[in-house]
Amino acid sequence: MASETPEGAAAPPTVNPRLLLVSQLIFNAGFYMVLPFLATHLRDNLALAGAAVGLVLGVRTFSQQGLFVFGGALSDALGPRRIILLGCVVRTVGFLVLGFADSLVPVLIGACLTGVGGALFSPAVSALVALAGSASEARGGPSRSQLFARLAVWSECGAVLGPLLGALLLGVSFQMVSLAGTLVFVVMFGVFYRALPKGIATTQRADRDRERTVWWRPLGDKRFLAFIAVYSTGLLSYNQLYLALPVEIERAGAEPGALAVMFMVVSALVIALQLPINRLTRRLGAAISLPLGFLIDALGFAVVALVAPAAPAGGWWGLAPALVLVSAIAVARMVVNPVAMDLVPAFAGDSPLGVYYGALASAGGVAVLLGNALVGDLLDAALIPSPAAALPWWTLAILPAVSALAFVALLRFSSLGELTRPAARVEAS
Repeated sequence: MASETPEGAAAPPTVNPRLLLVSQLIFNAGFYMVLPFLATHLRDNLALAGAAVGLVLGVRTFSQQGLFVFGGALSDALGPRRIILLGCVVRTVGFLVLGFADSLVPVLIGACLTGVGGALFSPAVSALVALAGSASEARGGPSRSQLFARLAVWSECGAVLGPLLGALLLGVSFQMVSLAGTLVFVVMFGVFYRALPKGIATTQRADRDRERTVWWRPLGDKRFLAFIAVYSTGLLSYNQLYLALPVEIERAGAEPGALAVMFMVVSALVIALQLPINRLTRRLGAAISLPLGFLIDALGFAVVALVAPAAPAGGWWGLAPALVLVSAIAVARMVVNPVAMDLVPAFAGDSPLGVYYGALASAGGVAVLLGNALVGDLLDAALIPSPAAALPWWTLAILPAVSALAFVALLRFSSLGELTRPAARVEAS
């Protein structure tokens, strides 16, 4: 992204990166207070079948990730402040509906609203982080990739706090959990209302007419479409922390509280390893980092597929496959996410960033909706050790393995590889 504005044009107000980092911690605390326990609530309290649980989680993810491209476009056109505030309101309503729904239809409505809220505010936040990183890099400070890595660390601090609070409140009721999550987003609405400048934009160029005319540009960029299509299976893999992981924990005969422990493991790994891994991936480059990350994802699911047909070991040893899985998912995410987020401005050039980040997430939302519909039904068989129990896990392993091979081809043997070269990225930024 260009960091300068046209001669005579005033630069739009900027956002303090600390506000974005702290807000991400609070956002995630509220989000992870509720979502890790949703699948168990739907199965145990509402007696929904595995396919229905997969549908709910898929709809929630698609209504967020799948609609990111529209949230990003709205952020570019109307300004990120308005869209972030609206997103907080919509997610607040969604958590309320989700907490008090007692059948599939209102659950779907609540899940959809929580997703739409995220679709509104998340692309705007990502764009503001990218712009803050570009400005910092121009001053000789932390780069975009480093700022996104720090954002991931703050996010996981919230992800540590959220499940702990959720597990405590779950002893009262799931409704109490949803009310607590609602309160978090009410607080965030007030924080953003006071702290976000009214004139902020998703580009550093003060050309509002130009912003309104190029929102559709990602849809015509074949290289970008190829990139986000291959990248989309990463979100499907990460989403299995909410859909497939509870099934594996139940197969192991563990208590529901083990789920909170697993999320704490993920968060602890990210807090400890995200910045070192980011330094490593910056040296390796995207052409190596992206295939490597997806291969790690595939190996994690393959380990569970190998043990799923057998009876679980006793005690905490029975959770070893789940621990391998969440560790692989966490490490894979740490490897690929900052790299991919850093590449997006290279595709966008001088265009507003919101819709580009939105399109990246929307492709993942489509993958989650389709993948969860397929895997959710298969996971019912994974609850009981048998040869059929391995099928959903092998399915989940094959998808990121294919993406790893596809990234090797795209980044080494096609024109897409030009964006991974330092000279090309400097010119684009």
